Amino acid sequence: MKVASNGIQIHVKDQGVGALPVVFLHYWGGSSRTWDDVIAALPAGYRTIAPDLRGWGDSDAPAAGYALADFADDAQHMIAVMNLNRFVLAGHSMGGKIAQLLASRRPQGLAGLVLVAPSPPVPQVLPAEVRAAMEGAYLSRESVGMAIDQMLTARPLSPKHREQVIEDSLRGASQAKLAWPQATSLEDITLDVAAINVPTIVIAGELDRIDGTAILEAELLTRVPHAVMHVLPGTGHLSPLESPVEVAGIIREFVDGLERAGGDAITDPADEREGRL
Repeated sequence: MKVASNGIQIHVKDQGVGALPVVFLHYWGGSSRTWDDVIAALPAGYRTIAPDLRGWGDSDAPAAGYALADFADDAQHMIAVMNLNRFVLAGHSMGGKIAQLLASRRPQGLAGLVLVAPSPPVPQVLPAEVRAAMEGAYLSRESVGMAIDQMLTARPLSPKHREQVIEDSLRGASQAKLAWPQATSLEDITLDVAAINVPTIVIAGELDRIDGTAILEAELLTRVPHAVMHVLPGTGHLSPLESPVEVAGIIREFVDGLERAGGDAITDPADEREGRL
């Protein structure tokens, strides 16, 4: 279905009827279907909401507006339009950085945060030649195939999933493909994420060559309050496709725990003194 959000039309997959919906934000190059196998592995009673981010999949691709704040605004408006009074936010890679910024705003109803192989809140520092390679990674079937084999995965994808990644990557709007390596990945939200006040888990691939465990330990776990990391053995960056059952199992345990606990935000005494709560 299509949802009017932040001045554009966002394509959204809305499935199930659970009391605590999970909103899934995909990676740079992906689409809502990146999460299909994870969603399929969750219990039938879950409600899951997976949008195509602007410039990807079946959502609109405006000429400009690909900063983290634009993506976060899209998701926040979508959540409001869909009347999600209480929800869990999950983001993968670029979607994980978007999710961090949105969670730092403390939107009404946010019960928990799941970061899957997330881009950390610091600017992504890369050699010029690597950044140039990223800019050309999604231009042809061959270049996407090289990205899959050399950077994105540690486990071979099934033929179906490999074709899906190639199709999604090629289909993205050129402005969306270029925005992440040229600008969005360089944004610094380290001050913002200190305000996150909900339970947070990080799901990292043991063999992730993009946002590895050492990077996440140094640059994310030290900045996002109360975040706890789970490491998936033998898994690379595309964990929703490489290890979907394992990712779903960790999400299920987390969401079930939030439901039992009532999903209350974590209170920081400093916030009470400053009147932020």
